[in-house]
Amino acid sequence: MYRAPIDEIAFTLKHVAGLKTALETSAFGDLGEDLVDAILAEAGRFATDEVAPLYKIGDKQGAVLNGAAVATPPGWKELYRRWVDGGWNALSGPEEFGGQALPTMLSVAALEMWNSAAMAFGIGPTLTMGAVEALDKHASDALKAKYLAKLVSGEWMGTMNLTEPQAGSDLNALRARAEPAGDGSYRIFGQKIFITYGEHDFTDNIIHLVLARLPDAPAGTRGISLFLVPKFLVGDDGSIGARNDVFCSGLEHKLGIHASPTCTMIYGDGFEGTNPGAIGWLIGEENKGLACMFTMMNNARLAVGMQGVAVAETATQKALAYANDRRQGKAAGYEGTGMAPIIHHPDVQRTILTMKTLTQTARAISYSCAHAIDRARVSTGDNAAHWRDRANLLTPLAKAFSTDVGVDVASLGVQVHGGMGFIEETGAAALYRDARIAPIYEGTNGIQAIDLVTRKLPLGGGEHVHGYIAELAEIARAVRASNVDGFGRTADCLDEALDDLTQSTRFLQGLAKDGRLDEALAGATPYLRQISLAAGSAYLARGALVDQERTALCRFFAENLLGEARALKARVIGGGESLAAAGKALIFA
Repeated sequence: MYRAPIDEIAFTLKHVAGLKTALETSAFGDLGEDLVDAILAEAGRFATDEVAPLYKIGDKQGAVLNGAAVATPPGWKELYRRWVDGGWNALSGPEEFGGQALPTMLSVAALEMWNSAAMAFGIGPTLTMGAVEALDKHASDALKAKYLAKLVSGEWMGTMNLTEPQAGSDLNALRARAEPAGDGSYRIFGQKIFITYGEHDFTDNIIHLVLARLPDAPAGTRGISLFLVPKFLVGDDGSIGARNDVFCSGLEHKLGIHASPTCTMIYGDGFEGTNPGAIGWLIGEENKGLACMFTMMNNARLAVGMQGVAVAETATQKALAYANDRRQGKAAGYEGTGMAPIIHHPDVQRTILTMKTLTQTARAISYSCAHAIDRARVSTGDNAAHWRDRANLLTPLAKAFSTDVGVDVASLGVQVHGGMGFIEETGAAALYRDARIAPIYEGTNGIQAIDLVTRKLPLGGGEHVHGYIAELAEIARAVRASNVDGFGRTADCLDEALDDLTQSTRFLQGLAKDGRLDEALAGATPYLRQISLAAGSAYLARGALVDQERTALCRFFAENLLGEARALKARVIGGGESLAAAGKALIFA
């Protein structure tokens, strides 16, 4: 069973992502290491002792739809109540509405632990936290006063309603409509699909954030507005009133995260005799809904990245335990009697070291993204702009690379278990099933790569990314200057990878400058992995410079896995023409 790796999480936060320096310079006020350590320890205890034991029943039984009501698996409703009572939903919420206003770094570290213990549980509160951020930044004072405190505490949960049957990643095709009611409210009509925790029994009320079009809205994404639509209407005194015209008409039967209800939501159909039209209120300005929603989506993208880290951590723990217990064959270095535990076989060691180092690199990238978000929040002027650019650069890496790692590591975990990995009894397959959604939702990983190349590489006139690469090169120089034998060829490998990364970056920037966008996009996905591998290797080295016991893992990654980055450069620079030529044959009409 999963045990929260509190020491590893704390080390990565403090010494790799930058929390220790931030605390020493009082960047987050009077927050100190003692409180950080206490929060991480209690989050780890709750994830290990409270959440993880309910994972199996959640996967086996799943959420169940009865009429228009959803029942979560036995024990899950009570688990959520204990989680809320512990104050976990309020960790990074605004103080004005009862939150603790702690750094995003602590919130995502806790989020990793919830998702490692049970990803289907961890995803629900993620959307509530995103709704809090969107409302805090864009809603009217009246909406904030009525809804934010209960969302911050977790007494109510929030959702994000974008997708429709004909409008997945392309929101230009969105059809849900909103009609002004003449009293400051609106009536919402339409269908939304794939809505996570759209209906459940955790809370008395659910607050839906819904994208829809006004009658005179411009075409495309310029005509989308964002609305708050509660499941139950709320009185001026905060009391729950009549049922709104919104309901869950179906649950998806999914590959994984079975306990997380993925709902089809119907708005404005006259549910149970109500007057047709779900009552909602505008968030922000008319036709500016996508900008408001992206506040929520950027939060969600980092959170989904943490799901990749989380599943990878659990899969690694499970594989390592199995490999030390399972005995097969003879191993040259094994001195015991009988068959050797399979962990003694070099191929199994290679596999688990790959799992372990990929997990650590994804964690470091994601925590560094959270650190940048925090520094942007507490900084001013040019310094704040620098950290905003850094957060924007790292977000697609944190989302896409980490979720790819989650799938890859979970798959390797199945492999370590051999035939037993293909049997549900061991739980290795369940982790793989859970992990597979993360590269898809909150913007597919292909979309993250497009975003990286088209929107993030141009930041700072195209120079921000090169400043980031220069920072990574400083780590390589520090490794070389350390003269620590345990690093092996790490500095050389890093130098080569960062050289290649610079070439790929300038190549893509040149294509974009010349207007050759299709050629640039052909290299987007390999480029995202290339920059992530280089950054992850540098982060492992930064940690090993602090703690030399980590040099072996750092060296393994640099000498065994980082070489992939050179092949990725070849795909970025030289693969576009062949992709275009071969791709034509795939098009039916």
